[in-house]
Amino acid sequence: MPLLNKTTSGARGATSPALTRLRAALTLFFALDGFVFAGWVVRIPAIKEQTGASASTLGLALLGVSAGAVVTMTLTGRLCSRFGSRQVTVVCGVLMPLSVALPPLTHSALALGLVLLFFGAAYGGINVAMNSAAVDLVRALRRPVMPSFHAAFSLGGMLGAGFGGLVAGHLSPTRHLLALTVLGLLLTAATAPTLLRYEVPPVPGGHDAARSGGPGASGRSRASGDSGAAGGSGDSGDSGDSGDSARLDARGRAARRTRGLVLVFGLIALCTAYGEGALADWGALHLEQDLDAHPGIAAAGYSCFALAMTIGRLSGTALLERLGRTRTVVGGGLLATAGMLLGALAPSVGVAHAGFAVTGLGLANIFPVAVERAGALAGPSGVATASTLGYGGMLLGPPAIGFMADWFSLPVALTSVAVLAAVAACIGAAAGRTATPGNRAAEASAQRPERTPAR
Repeated sequence: MPLLNKTTSGARGATSPALTRLRAALTLFFALDGFVFAGWVVRIPAIKEQTGASASTLGLALLGVSAGAVVTMTLTGRLCSRFGSRQVTVVCGVLMPLSVALPPLTHSALALGLVLLFFGAAYGGINVAMNSAAVDLVRALRRPVMPSFHAAFSLGGMLGAGFGGLVAGHLSPTRHLLALTVLGLLLTAATAPTLLRYEVPPVPGGHDAARSGGPGASGRSRASGDSGAAGGSGDSGDSGDSGDSARLDARGRAARRTRGLVLVFGLIALCTAYGEGALADWGALHLEQDLDAHPGIAAAGYSCFALAMTIGRLSGTALLERLGRTRTVVGGGLLATAGMLLGALAPSVGVAHAGFAVTGLGLANIFPVAVERAGALAGPSGVATASTLGYGGMLLGPPAIGFMADWFSLPVALTSVAVLAAVAACIGAAAGRTATPGNRAAEASAQRPERTPAR
């Protein structure tokens, strides 16, 4: 702990300008991700018509995004460990804008699914890399600013959807998405030097995992026990081995419990990200197909959702400090449930827009909280697990909506978003009740600045 606080002090002092520049550069990459992704989703209705795909075949084509992203997410963590999360972020910041220009060049559902594999790979890679870089930066800043990065993603999504709505009636999908490619490459070229130039001050990793009996702690304890046994007599060595075994068993149980809690937070992230992906891919189509909205007005539906989510995330740090994580998750899940029922079953476009906005406010901070808690419990591996599950929900949700739309109807299919938001609220409440006193103390300490103890 003293070393950690010493590093933190340095980060707040001499290195604070560098950290500020890094935070600004990383924020722009989050915004770029949201902008490009939203630009793609608002043109899905036009590309659906161009390819002649039914709802179910379009859902299968969209599964290409999911498949590409899941495979890449599995590999991106290793790439970040080997080459650095900021370096991988820059590479994916080039690949994603390039890949978004490919879908409007297709004329069949099969071809669309194939190019979406590449798009999904770039999308999954940049999301894991950005979140890994954000976790490192949040630790160095010693402030709960993770919601602000996700606010940038939402703001980028709002701007991308708004831009798409403005040009939907004037530009073809090919020209629109090619313009996104050019803008994305220019932003990456302008921002990458800052992201690569400055280093995040090293923070000793895994102290939470060690405290919880993680693998690193077990390894250190095992080494200590072996050393003690080697240096003592036979009897004392046996006693030491017995004590070490008991400690290792306790740490093993704590490690298993930690892994279980990480999966719980990953499940919360999955339930809420499912709704974000569903609204991104099917919200505009619902407004245009079921409520007879103009394409531009239909595209504005996702803008309402993204704007509300941006506002919620910009106020996320203050909300977490005031209400705590459990109340934020439970309240947000219940609010999203009510909003999505309103948006899916609305009799008019205006009411549906209002429902989408309420849903965005409810879902705003649940995903960042889930990822942050998983990281606090298990370090980078916890962040990777929760992020993969969460973004898996975002990418697997649209195909599921497509199948349910064919079986029932699109409005009924969209009510599944409300169901999963309610599930996330219930899981969050249960996880809050099972928190240990140590976890509550850690949560309280995370919401206030630490002081460097006297040496």
